[in-house]
Amino acid sequence: MDFKPLITLLAIVNPLAIVPFFIHYTQGFSRKQRRRTVMISAFSAFAVIATCAVIGLQILEFFSISLASFQVGGGMLLLTSALSMLNARPAEAKATEQEVSDASSRASIAVVPLAIPLLTGPATMSTVVIYADQAKTFFQHAALVGYGVVIALATAICFALAEPIARFLGQTGINVMTRLMGLILAALSVEVMATGLVKLFPALAG
Repeated sequence: MDFKPLITLLAIVNPLAIVPFFIHYTQGFSRKQRRRTVMISAFSAFAVIATCAVIGLQILEFFSISLASFQVGGGMLLLTSALSMLNARPAEAKATEQEVSDASSRASIAVVPLAIPLLTGPATMSTVVIYADQAKTFFQHAALVGYGVVIALATAICFALAEPIARFLGQTGINVMTRLMGLILAALSVEVMATGLVKLFPALAG
């Protein structure tokens, strides 16, 4: 079984890097409210990954976008995310201050901004679609959806243990983890772009 999709998704989603955001958004929450936020965030992350794995390619076909073009664009997006992570910023932390302020005032912040875009943003979605195209059998597609379950479980565990993790790692530890994931993601993004470029320009294959 190929675990490269799982490694890539873990590097992009990187729930550990979102722990400080979770603590910030859930300040003043009761234990029950915080537990509900954890569950909804984890399920929402799974739902995004599963949806992209199941119908992502059909969406591309509807808009007449070739997968090769999507691979190059998605690879560039992954590389941008990796560069952000190398600067110790979460890959998907693209919400503006206004979005953060608006989301904080809502009854539930579990879906926006925690699940989307902090956990599963455009980089995650494009990655799942690219790997969905590489899945040739039902079991490979099922494995991709199963990886969504793993991501959801990792998210739930990190969020449930948010305060102990933040105390143990400290900001420095979280930054080191984010940079390490960014380095892995940068290498994987180059592979994705190279595959797309060879499809667009076969002469590059030599």
